[in-house]
Amino acid sequence: MSNVPTPLPPFNAETAAQKVRLAEDAWNGQDPEKVALAYTPDSQWRNRSDFIHGREEIVAFLTRKWEREQEYRLIKELWAFRDNRIAVRFAYEWQNQSGQWFRSHGNENWEFDESGLMHYRVASINDQPILASSRLFHWPEKRRPDSHPGLAELGL
Repeated sequence: MSNVPTPLPPFNAETAAQKVRLAEDAWNGQDPEKVALAYTPDSQWRNRSDFIHGREEIVAFLTRKWEREQEYRLIKELWAFRDNRIAVRFAYEWQNQSGQWFRSHGNENWEFDESGLMHYRVASINDQPILASSRLFHWPEKRRPDSHPGLAELGL
């Protein structure tokens, strides 16, 4: 991921979907420093009840998140787009330090600046405890293979 992410707004169906997949790939890579480069230096987030401002806080937040959420696997899906905004629905599976598995479901609203960096992100997320046998996201760490079903195909 470079400092100037592509594609740039205004988005169309193809470029919005590309932007969503780039974000999914970056988050599945679990490198907080790299992920933070997709956001403006003064980016503002609401993630659940956390209010996060700027890349330094993004890095700290993601570092804590991925220490707590082990075996993290994320799928994002484009929901809607317009001009410089994208709405996404997502689900991810993870395991806590006690061995309990969860599937977290949510929606995100994104707003980008003219250079394609996200400057506003709002995420609403719910956690659902699941059995290990109920997991649906099975791939090696990092990028989800293109052949792995998305949320719609999985009935999520």
